[in-house]
Amino acid sequence: MANNAMKAGRYIAIEGPIGVGKSTLAGRLAADLDAGLLDEAPDDNPFLGDFYDNPAAHALPAQLFFLLQRARQVDSLRQSDLFGGGCVADFMFDKDPLFARLTLSGPELALYEDIYARLAWQAPRPDCVIYLDAPLDTLMARIARRGRPAEANLERDYLARVVSAYRAHFATYDATPLVRVDAEAMDLVGNDADYRAVLAALERPMTVQSLPQA
Repeated sequence: MANNAMKAGRYIAIEGPIGVGKSTLAGRLAADLDAGLLDEAPDDNPFLGDFYDNPAAHALPAQLFFLLQRARQVDSLRQSDLFGGGCVADFMFDKDPLFARLTLSGPELALYEDIYARLAWQAPRPDCVIYLDAPLDTLMARIARRGRPAEANLERDYLARVVSAYRAHFATYDATPLVRVDAEAMDLVGNDADYRAVLAALERPMTVQSLPQA
């Protein structure tokens, strides 16, 4: 199911809150579009479990680990031939500060923002962003089902703030074409028609699209 636009080297980033289905969709798109896959590896973050247990004490190392991990991935993308056949990523480098500003303040936030600024200029901009959203209860249920040990103590209030921050960010986002997807109304895993609607949206030259269509 190779896609001509992807063959030209398009870079698609998938974003959304924890548990919304970014990695699953990214993997399927990359396979179907014969594109490279760039995926976050939250299980590799040795500080994540401690962060969910005690955010105030462990936010900085957890956030810096993710920032440097994403920077390394983006750097490998720039230096490799992934762009030759297109690339699908389950994160967007530009969103990293969204999480940092929820958990850091004062000198820690200043340190994070200084490091981020020194890395961000190297990050290529996606050709299109897919933003997945879902209600808080749906996200909590999905997180519980997948049963990642590090997420066992993820608090509902923290996830609610993440969801709100994402919605605020993408309410005014205009840096790239954007496909907004209601990931509760659309089943991108079990319903092939829903998944193909996302594929079709990637081919339409529109600034902002929303799925499902009214």
